[in-house]
Amino acid sequence: MLFLAPVGSLIAIAFAVFLIWKIMRYDEGTPEMKEIAMWVREGAYAYIKRQYFIVGIFFAVVFLILFLLYLKGYLIIFVPFAFLTGGFFSGLCGFIGMSVATRSSSRTTNAARTSLNGALQIAFSSGAVMGLMVVGLGLLDLSVWYYFLDWYYRGLDEAVRIQNITSTMLNFGMGASFMALFARVGGGIFTKAADVGADLVGKVEAGIPEDDARNPAVIADNVGDNVGDVAGMGADLYESYVGSIVATMALGSAAFVHYGKSLQGITVPLVMAAVGVLASLIGTFFVRSKEKADQKELLMALRRGVFVSAFLVAVSSYFVIKFVLGAQFIGVYWAVFSGLVAGLVIGFSTEFFTSDKYSPTRGIAASAATGPATVIISGLSVGMISTIVPVLAVAAAILASFYFSGGASDFNLGLYGVGISAVGMLSTLGITLATDAYGPVADNAGGNAEMSHQPPEVRKRTDALDTLGNTTAATGKGFAIGSAALSALALIAAYKEHMHALGRPINTDLMNPRLLAGLFIGGMLPFAFCSLTMSAVGRTASRVVMEVRRQFREIKGLMEGKVKPDYARCVTIVTASAQKEMIVPSLLAILAPILVGIFIGIEAGAGLLIGALISGFVLAIMMANSGGAWDNAKKYIESGAEGGKGSPSHKAAVVGDTVGDPFKDTSGPSLNILIKLMSMVSIVFASFIISNTLFK
Repeated sequence: MLFLAPVGSLIAIAFAVFLIWKIMRYDEGTPEMKEIAMWVREGAYAYIKRQYFIVGIFFAVVFLILFLLYLKGYLIIFVPFAFLTGGFFSGLCGFIGMSVATRSSSRTTNAARTSLNGALQIAFSSGAVMGLMVVGLGLLDLSVWYYFLDWYYRGLDEAVRIQNITSTMLNFGMGASFMALFARVGGGIFTKAADVGADLVGKVEAGIPEDDARNPAVIADNVGDNVGDVAGMGADLYESYVGSIVATMALGSAAFVHYGKSLQGITVPLVMAAVGVLASLIGTFFVRSKEKADQKELLMALRRGVFVSAFLVAVSSYFVIKFVLGAQFIGVYWAVFSGLVAGLVIGFSTEFFTSDKYSPTRGIAASAATGPATVIISGLSVGMISTIVPVLAVAAAILASFYFSGGASDFNLGLYGVGISAVGMLSTLGITLATDAYGPVADNAGGNAEMSHQPPEVRKRTDALDTLGNTTAATGKGFAIGSAALSALALIAAYKEHMHALGRPINTDLMNPRLLAGLFIGGMLPFAFCSLTMSAVGRTASRVVMEVRRQFREIKGLMEGKVKPDYARCVTIVTASAQKEMIVPSLLAILAPILVGIFIGIEAGAGLLIGALISGFVLAIMMANSGGAWDNAKKYIESGAEGGKGSPSHKAAVVGDTVGDPFKDTSGPSLNILIKLMSMVSIVFASFIISNTLFK
């Protein structure tokens, strides 16, 4: 059944290529619509080219460090190369998704001139390309590495061979995490600085509509949607996907060693992922809507695809587990099922707290009548209370997966169950990411409609898709953060097992002062990380605000619509600033586990990972949901509620939305990479830390 992995990956990639061909056949629209799309595409390519150049330098340095560690005997020869391929494919997923998204927005706008369902199909197909490329390329790279390493170590004893395979593939995950962090942080700073700058000067100060062509930052805002919410999200979830698989494979080698099924234990995650790919592909065919569909019907159209995929995974996983592991380990299936259920629960909870169909977001909109301060207070309150259900869902999934898989009698088997539940949660990533990545395409389509002066009916259709995109994006972020918690827990368990294999077991006594010190430092790190990223957005947004004000003041005829603004200047400002600002937060995640391990000890290193996981998970949920609720509260008012566009309530809600922008699209989503990357770094540098720690 292991052959399902490369076969499933190739099918996913082939179908994604078919969708690209299908999208490109649609008409891009009027000359003006094509020109606007070209501006956005060129800005996105300019940003990605500069980012990948900087990240490429960083990867070269880390590759040399890893190669030096190999020469010193700390690592095996394949680790540096696994690191490179992980980063390369993570970046490639983001680049492909962004390229297709920038070519789909104007086509979505043009389709909206005649049909809501036609526009939905193009936007969703673009998102499906992103989703299928992530799972297809991720599974392909994992399969190639597995088969190559299995062949290379064919002469070794099975236990040693499996240990070498899984340890190398964990480092492949580190490369993906490195790229994802840079893509998420850099893209998040770009998109939210441009968005905040455009909104504060355009909508609040100048009183012009959103996406108005007179706003100098409007193209930078649309570029940001693609580099942050498409390329960044793609790299992020690619990293989550492969991270959960390789962590579970590493746990599987230890969990089944006493049962003579280590090979089967590391096979299950790959086969499960392949089944999920095929289920996601089938689910895409069920996304359809009626022409006069409201928000509820549109949401149900996307949900239908997710539900079908989840159902197919739930059924087929039973037979995979029974066939590969045998009936005695059928409890592992219920661990998979618990992960699937937890993912759906987190999705429903996120929708409740961020959709304008429910009381939390409507309450924020109502609070706008008394000004921005009450909007901020109510939005923070909604974000904080929204953490309850996801935390309880993840806690329930951890307990259920641990005990269902046999953790009461075999601790390692229980840890494997926790890891496989993360794989179960992410098994439908192909379609879950499609419903998320479709949102920025719909958002750009609305901007294109506004700037190209399309009839009101066109903007009404694109706004319906955009509002839905805000809800699905918030749901996708909650899903990504929830899966990150389970994946990070599996990685911490893999780190503990790795330390034990290196002959340095970790003392996990809660009264161990070094462990406690690590817990406190780890609990602090997500807050420090968020401070750095939010400050970066604030500084960059300030530069955009000053530039937009300057153009409004100095370019004669701009406000009258007689001349075009200098869009390129805003894109240049945000690009340069984002590249500079992303470095320090990214280095924090990389250096913290190494420095803590060396100067305080490996127990402190373990505490660091646990503390960061707990505080980072809760903080990420709070920030993502606060931001999503603020955004949809603003759109709810713009739809005519609480005074409508241009009212004092609307201006107050715009302020709340600008605060929420870095919450939901920069700092919050980056935290799930932070908590996993630190675990990856700890595993890769374990031998080096053991040899050089001040506490032997």
